[in-house]
Amino acid sequence: MTNSKNVNRRALLRGAGAATLAAPALVGKGIAQGKVTWRVQSHWPKASSSFTDSLGVLATALEERTEGAFKLELFGAGEFAKGPDIYNLIRKGVVPMGTVSPSYILDKAQAAGFLYGIPGTFRENWEPQQAAKNLGIEDMVNEELIPDGVRLMSEKSYPTEMVVSKKIESAADFQGLKIRSSGTMLDYLAAAGAAPQYIPGSELYQSLSSGVVDGAHWGAAIGAKSMSLWEVCKYHCKPALGFTIDAFILNEEQLQGLDEDLRQAILDLMEIRFFRRSAEYMHKEAIALSSGMEENGVEVMQLPDDVLEMFAKASTEILEKEKAKGEIAERAHAAYTGLMSDLGYL
Repeated sequence: MTNSKNVNRRALLRGAGAATLAAPALVGKGIAQGKVTWRVQSHWPKASSSFTDSLGVLATALEERTEGAFKLELFGAGEFAKGPDIYNLIRKGVVPMGTVSPSYILDKAQAAGFLYGIPGTFRENWEPQQAAKNLGIEDMVNEELIPDGVRLMSEKSYPTEMVVSKKIESAADFQGLKIRSSGTMLDYLAAAGAAPQYIPGSELYQSLSSGVVDGAHWGAAIGAKSMSLWEVCKYHCKPALGFTIDAFILNEEQLQGLDEDLRQAILDLMEIRFFRRSAEYMHKEAIALSSGMEENGVEVMQLPDDVLEMFAKASTEILEKEKAKGEIAERAHAAYTGLMSDLGYL
């Protein structure tokens, strides 16, 4: 076999599953000066599919592209910090990189609520991607985070769907339902009469199995399957409450301290991985829900119209509440609602 064929075969073996760039491995100052290893504190438990399919794939791709010069050491939720505490861990440089939900940083950036996603607005998964990357919502968040020492890179967009242990047939059934939630979704669910509360992912299964909460959202079908939520919650609710975004966060000083080739490698891979992972996620959603119905006896349940009517009213109120946070939030609102108007949603 020729050298050319060897190279082609290696490229094919890496394939889309490793999410590598169609670019040669980096050879430069970063490699010459030795290896870099970054610790990464995830907000996902190791049981979550995103720990492997998002962080694990990124780590493999980065190591391959840099010929082993840049490695990521991955930590599951709570190993250094969990949930909202991860931001300060990264800001202080204790760990150079982490993953978060933008719902954890609503007090850090005016546009964070729009990046997380306003419930009841977008209807297809390409729409939050367009808002985040091409209409500038991610950049608006970074206008405030980077001066604070942190850079955010969107990781994927995905649907948010509830699983519950009780059948919901009317607004009355929804009243007082204890739902694990976060961010703007707390207000959204509360407006429809539920009793939402935040619980870290690492404590979620125990809270459901012990009856502390009656339901939860952890992504949608993939999250429910990977976190074993369907073992205790047999009703999977449609339509999606909305679409949201998870994110990588990086300590800006340590990012800029990398040699240019290594810095560009991680930024490039995160940018490309966002779109690949978002598309992949929707494919896996369909597979996960089918398997849940067959293997776990999950019943797909349509939320009643009177509940959806309350959701629609709540969505309008949340948009206005987020807009009122300041000048950056006003710009994010204009971009967000402009896309909704173009799509005929307003």
